[in-house]
Amino acid sequence: MPRRRSISSQLVRVGLAIAALCLALAAPSAAAAQPVELAAPYEYLGWGSPQPPVGVMAATGLSDLTLAFILSSGKCNPEWDGSRPLAGGPDEAAIRSIRAAGGDVAVSFGGWSGRKLGVSCHSAAALAAAYQRVISAYSLKAIDVDIEHTELSSSAARARVIGALALVQAANPGIEISLTLGSGEAGPEGAGASLITAAAAAGLRPTAWTLMPFDFGAPASDMGHASTRAVEALARLLQSAYGVSAEASYAMSGISSMNGRTDEKAETVTVADFQTILAFAQLHHLARLSFWSVNRDRQCSGSITVSDECSGIAQTPFAFSDLMAQYHG
Repeated sequence: MPRRRSISSQLVRVGLAIAALCLALAAPSAAAAQPVELAAPYEYLGWGSPQPPVGVMAATGLSDLTLAFILSSGKCNPEWDGSRPLAGGPDEAAIRSIRAAGGDVAVSFGGWSGRKLGVSCHSAAALAAAYQRVISAYSLKAIDVDIEHTELSSSAARARVIGALALVQAANPGIEISLTLGSGEAGPEGAGASLITAAAAAGLRPTAWTLMPFDFGAPASDMGHASTRAVEALARLLQSAYGVSAEASYAMSGISSMNGRTDEKAETVTVADFQTILAFAQLHHLARLSFWSVNRDRQCSGSITVSDECSGIAQTPFAFSDLMAQYHG
């Protein structure tokens, strides 16, 4: 028995049409104002002895940070880590302190662990409402959806994310949206590539498609060039999916690396690798540059080699953040 078309699905279709029209009428130019800096590394206040954000800004020259992660606390309710409220907690205090110091934030939804809103919210309209609660709570100019694990592997969840972001884009003109996803050495794979082609077909064009070029599985000895090769493949996919020039495809692409030792024992991203990534971003004017995470941007003490709060390599404090602060497009 055929199902009736739901009201929420109609809203999604209308939202997609509006978003496509807005893009056609007001496509951003290269000189358009950038509300949040292109370089905004992740800081996670939930673990890793997080360094005070304002201290990070003062020490490095970074003005903006990406704070992570918003998850589902049950059903379709957004909270920090799925357990800390939007108002009155350390996360809101951090945002206030960053803005008081002259910076700003992007807020990231998702990540690898925890309950994803894209899975817990059962319609695109409901997911858009959850995103909007966070946007409105902090008057955000930029959001990041780090789409991984169950949210990426489910075709239904991917479709909800696309539909929800189209509604968010239509309701918040000018908001920066990054969609961040994992990558193989040859660029987006499987579900990630499908997400991009489906988004393009639906008329959703985020500010940045950001790759996480690490945790490749097989050992990679030159993570700087491995990262740039992955983004070259991403740009080719975007060029095909969106029908844009090679230059425009890079202007839609981003890199979010991992500093130091990654989750793969034989994989290390060095400061020299970051210099390679930075030079590539400057050459191609990438839409976003980030890394996971500021928490880890310091040398481990004693016998610790891999940790949530240090990089696992010999480095000066904030060596990776200092490089990121040099990127302005």
